[in-house]
This record gives sequence, C-alpha cells and structure tokens, in this order.
Amino acid sequence: MLLAGLAVVGLKTLTHRYDRVVAREQLLDPTARRDRTDLDGPLNYLLVGSDRRPGGSAPDQRTDTILIVHVPAGLREAYLVSVPRDLLVDIPPGPGYAGGRDKVNAAYEYGGGGRSGSRLLSATLARLTGIRFDGAALVDFAGFRSVVDVLGGVTMCVRTEVRSIHTDRVFHRGCQRMDGAQALDFARQRYDLPGGDYDRQTHQQQLLRAMLDRAGETRLRTNPVKLDRVIRAVGESLTVDTNGVPLDDLLLALRDLPADALRGVQVPSHPQTIDQVSYVVLDDGGAGLFEAIRGAGVSDWARTNPHRVTTL
Repeated sequence: MLLAGLAVVGLKTLTHRYDRVVAREQLLDPTARRDRTDLDGPLNYLLVGSDRRPGGSAPDQRTDTILIVHVPAGLREAYLVSVPRDLLVDIPPGPGYAGGRDKVNAAYEYGGGGRSGSRLLSATLARLTGIRFDGAALVDFAGFRSVVDVLGGVTMCVRTEVRSIHTDRVFHRGCQRMDGAQALDFARQRYDLPGGDYDRQTHQQQLLRAMLDRAGETRLRTNPVKLDRVIRAVGESLTVDTNGVPLDDLLLALRDLPADALRGVQVPSHPQTIDQVSYVVLDDGGAGLFEAIRGAGVSDWARTNPHRVTTL
C-alpha cells in the first residue's frame, strides 16, 4: 500500500511538472471545439506541426504536419490521421481574411500562424469533416530535435533510400539510430519517395511512435536528471489547448496507452492538378473515414480499409 501510494504521488508530481512548463493557448475555434470536459472517450485531438511557437512573428507560415488523433473509448489504442498538406478545402473567413478555396495548410498562414492560425485551421477542418475536437496541440518540430537528442536518439526504419533536399544527407535503407537533426530531416522528405507526401506523412507518424518507444526504453521515471531535461525540452516545444481539462488529468488518462497500439491512417485522397496547381482531392468525401471518426467506428473502418492503415 505504501509503495502504491508513493507511485501515485510520484506520478502526480510528474504531471504537475508538465503542467507548469507547457504553455497554454486557445488553439481551437469555437466552431471546432467539442462542448464537454470528460475523458471517457472517444477523444479527438488536433495536432499541428510548426517551426514557430505562438506569439512569434508569422507573416509567411504554413504547417507541414496536420494530424487528427482519434482515441476510441477505453483509451487503449489511437489512430493518427494525417491530413495532406495540399488538400483542397474551403477555408472560412478569419481576421483579415475573406475566406476562399485553397490548400488546407494555407489556413494556418491566413490565420496568422501560431494560436490564431491554429484556430482558423481547426475551423477549416471542422467544416470539412464535421469533427469537433477535445483539445489541440501546437508542436514546434524544430524544437523536438532537442527532445530526441535528450532521449539519446530514436530508431527509424528507412524503407526507400532517399537523399535529403535540405542537407544532401543520404538515408540508406534499414533500421538505424538517428539523432534529432537526422530524424527531423528524414521525416520532412517527400521528393523521390514512391508515395510522395503520403510517405512523408507515414514517416512523421513513425517518428512520434519512435519517440514514445525511446522514452519507454530509457525508463525516465527512474532517471530524474534525464526526466527533468526531457520535460524542459518538451515544454519548450509544445503549446496545448486541453479544452478545460487539467493537463495532469489528461496525462493520467492516457498513461496506459501502449505505444504499439498506434495506427497511422491515410486519408482517402489523390493528387490532382487544377489550373496548373498541384492539389490533393478527397476520394468520395473521404470514403467514410470522417463519418467513422464522428460515430466512433474507426476500428471497423480500419478493418475494411487495411490498405489505408499502417501499424506504427
């Protein structure tokens, strides 16, 4: 009983520490926010990847990473739904923007980046999918390099050899340990890959899984010095909107989510050139994926669409 009590106190202390270092902002538009604060599931979260934190100047920002994280009831598995950055959508009006039809990642730029850009992006996705979100997170993926480095690197498996367009680094086939700069560089590549941007989406999903795996391997709870460094690095890279739920309650609710229960989902869509501009267009409105998320039927949808789902 004493040991169990100490474990609970230690976990509470850890989550309170996260609560103090992670920035809070209103990242969801009112039209995209679900009006509830319980954590019984299913849960839907919006994850936006950017190279800047809210509050910084953002005259020309677009986000390359847009994920809808769906956690079914029971909180024992999660689906990472990657929204193609070039997806053609209707963007609603926002402050200083009249609205229009454009690529989905342009909504973040038209909204001004940061928290206001996230709000316009969330409103765009809510209009497109009908999904309302339980919370959101804005991740500075450039800052995540330090998180990976503090963890001692992550293992990434390269399926197709590719040369980086940013550094001329060549990523050879096979599983290999990568430091933060290498992992972020690899996760950003999309040219010369068989699936183009779809492969890049999968690599980003794999990076998140690899970070969770590495955190488990390093047994952070028994290494307070490394744990403190990881918490500080995460706090410098993450801004959250928990929809009124205390962050420690959210972390406690998701603490038993196994890393091997993550599934990557590709939105049914295809590239299409319109007026000499390359876009991505939904297949049949998303082929039932968004309806499955709204109706808590993603597991059934995944079983009938196995070619769209990757076990990470």
